[in-house]
Amino acid sequence: MREKAVRYLRCPHCAGSLRLDGRTLLCPERHSFDLARQGYANLLRRATRFHSDTPEMVDARADFLAAEHFRPLTDALAARAREAFEKTDGDGCVLDVGGGTGHYQAAVLDALPDGTEGVLLDISKPAVRRAARAHPRISAVVADAWDGLPLVDNAARLALNVFAPRDAAELARVLRPDGTLLAVVPRPEHLAELVTALDLLRVEEEKADRLADRLAPHLVPADRQEVTATLTLDHTAVRQVVAMGPNSWHQEPARLAARVAELPPTVTTTLAVTLAAFRPAT
Repeated sequence: MREKAVRYLRCPHCAGSLRLDGRTLLCPERHSFDLARQGYANLLRRATRFHSDTPEMVDARADFLAAEHFRPLTDALAARAREAFEKTDGDGCVLDVGGGTGHYQAAVLDALPDGTEGVLLDISKPAVRRAARAHPRISAVVADAWDGLPLVDNAARLALNVFAPRDAAELARVLRPDGTLLAVVPRPEHLAELVTALDLLRVEEEKADRLADRLAPHLVPADRQEVTATLTLDHTAVRQVVAMGPNSWHQEPARLAARVAELPPTVTTTLAVTLAAFRPAT
């Protein structure tokens, strides 16, 4: 946890400001949160009813993303983030809601001016442990995106939301008036070849359009772009891309391994996502 980032956080219980005292975050009402050995803070307000990513899912995601299979998405996100950031000035962090291992936020921070602080939220402790060491300027926090974001009002110049849940009202609250949300959602063609071959979960039609409906009236569309690329994956990468997301909850590991073994040594599939920008409604 970086001391410079603490000013963007608030107590999940009373919404008071936080300060760092040694390895403990404290608020004026004496709520306290000890930092984990890895440096992250747990700001969950209460036990969550949602499943969090398991260590196996997090490991699969970290390995898959480290191999740069989704490099076209990472590059597009970093470039669009730089454009959005340049349109704001003054104080504010880069927030990543549901940021997982920190892969995308690290790439975005590398594209932004030195000294830009990153705050990453995720409900999965294994993911946050990795995120805490993904980049020197990431401050990682365990938090539930559906139970109030532990950030002060107008904390973020930029917010990222990649394949993750989002609370529109809370995102609008923590974004500066001139801030931008960059949200990434899959299109129906995303990994379609694997969906057919392995009987994976299908992406709902017009997901990007429904995203705008769900963010209204708190956030309004600014622009969007489609990111499409052809991927060539070996069996290891296929297993990882299935295991790192929601399909892992619906696939018996032994059955998945057997199905993957029946595939050709390398498989061609499609990266197909929408990168959409939103701004707080005025």
